Amino acid sequence: MASDLIPPLPSSHAVGFHSPESASLWARLSTYVSENKVVAYTIGAVVIVAGAGGIYYITQSSQSGEKGKKRERRADKGKGTDKDKKAAEDVKSQKPEEPLPEVDEEIVEQLTLEQRKDYAGKLKAAGNRAYGSKDFPLAIDLYTKAILCRPDPIFYSNRSACFNALSEWEKVVEDTTAAIALDPEYVKALNRRAHAYEQLGKNSEALLDFTASCIIDGFRNEGAAQSVERLLKKVAEEKGKKMLAERPKKLPSSTFVSNYLQSFRSRPPPPGLEEDAIILEGTGDYHLRLGLEAVERKTVEGYEEAGREFETAVELETNHEAYALNWRGTFKYLQGDAAEALKDLNGSIELDPSMTQSYIKRASMLLELGDREAAAADFATALEHNADDPDIYYHRAQLHFILSEFAEAAKDYQKSIDLDRSFIFSHIQLGVTQYKMGSIASSMATFRKCIKNFESTPDVYNYYGELLLDQQKYLEAIEKFDTAVEMERTAKPMAMNVLPLINKALALFQWKQDFTEAEKLCERALIIDPDCDIAVATMAQLLLQQGKVTEALKYFEKAATLSRTEGEIINALSYAEATRTQLEVQEKYPQLANRLQGMTGLGR
Repeated sequence: MASDLIPPLPSSHAVGFHSPESASLWARLSTYVSENKVVAYTIGAVVIVAGAGGIYYITQSSQSGEKGKKRERRADKGKGTDKDKKAAEDVKSQKPEEPLPEVDEEIVEQLTLEQRKDYAGKLKAAGNRAYGSKDFPLAIDLYTKAILCRPDPIFYSNRSACFNALSEWEKVVEDTTAAIALDPEYVKALNRRAHAYEQLGKNSEALLDFTASCIIDGFRNEGAAQSVERLLKKVAEEKGKKMLAERPKKLPSSTFVSNYLQSFRSRPPPPGLEEDAIILEGTGDYHLRLGLEAVERKTVEGYEEAGREFETAVELETNHEAYALNWRGTFKYLQGDAAEALKDLNGSIELDPSMTQSYIKRASMLLELGDREAAAADFATALEHNADDPDIYYHRAQLHFILSEFAEAAKDYQKSIDLDRSFIFSHIQLGVTQYKMGSIASSMATFRKCIKNFESTPDVYNYYGELLLDQQKYLEAIEKFDTAVEMERTAKPMAMNVLPLINKALALFQWKQDFTEAEKLCERALIIDPDCDIAVATMAQLLLQQGKVTEALKYFEKAATLSRTEGEIINALSYAEATRTQLEVQEKYPQLANRLQGMTGLGR
């Protein structure tokens, strides 16, 4: 089955109408991970677990009917449930009319061990009856006396249930903690403490307890697994919002910026901004042209300079204000400042409604913000102004692709090609779309034709290699990646696209489990482009697969700092928080490692 080469993920990689490079490897990574059990996070229906040799997962699928009932019956065999059955039997065996023993510390000290056990059982049974009658204060008193006779994890857990019913969360935490101290694998106490922690706003602590509970209970409790998922997202959202609010706006990696900008066909600047035009130094037009020249260098420094020059150009006023606002808005968007970017694009459109590129860019931002209808409306308006603009069809096709409307996407890619056959990415995306539709032969034919017509373009070889890799044609795929790498290195050694390097790393990893060479390729990519989030995420996964969990965590955290938007930050932090939680579980419950390896069958 084809992987999502441009996946519908909540990140700009998916919804920013980029050229194929900026999204495909995230999809490759997540698809490979889900198929090969190397995931290190809890997203969707995947529950992470930690073992001595690494982090593994067990997929939780929703079940119904007899299959679901069987799972529930298996879950009833858990440790906490056995305790509950015993408690119920004690209630039945205890005669309601039998007088309860009077106890205090002095009396208990005089009792034999057998008497203490007998008294504790009677008091607990009475507490259970009071709990069943919802007389929680009485039940608390009875369980307290039972604990005085004989500290027992069940007694503490039962008393915590009373405090839970009364929403006394701090006391719930105290009693469940006491129960867990006596029985570290008491699932019910872990789940109840996790719930109390969540009520107290201590989401990281709740996540830790629910995760440990899932491991101990053998992943039979779907409710606990869903709680892990919910809390992971909540913790990531909390940290992500704070991170986004505190950090300055900055451009992403040069790879990301280049891929976004080259998703638009190259067009000459407006008259008066040509390279040989005479422009008075210090004017808005002068800085606008400096910005355009900086963009052409395609380096980190060049893009940073371009952003500053476009800002200055708008502030000084130019003879091409709509054009300048378009460019400044583009760089605001790339910095992750969608609100300011939209203001600039709105201004550009007001000044020059015929500038279709402003509609296209605004549509991409609106889609990233979740407003599909407004994005579609912008494409429609752009077509009213220029129905022969091939960029409109290409980027509208991206919208259809992201929404899995592949037939519509294919039509628009083909229309873009019909209007301008020289734009390589329309051909590449058409081939990818055909692949997604299941037309493998057509897709391969499209790419072979691309290689013939664009034989000196590295992107063609890179994406053809991806499709070959998806078909597990490893040797052929690596040959294509090598060709792309060499072309990139020769053509632009200081600003080469590092994605073929990362693709080759993934190919070697999948094919031969060659971690050493895969890591070297990722390290090389990060030397060339230190802020490439895809290289960082790939390195994290490679380290994780080798059980280098602490090192992997550092890369996941770095991925979060490199993310542009809130959605991207939360996604990256989800990886980091899940990995961190598993490290904590492993430290707190080292006895779970062997059991975990037995469950997964993945010993090291």
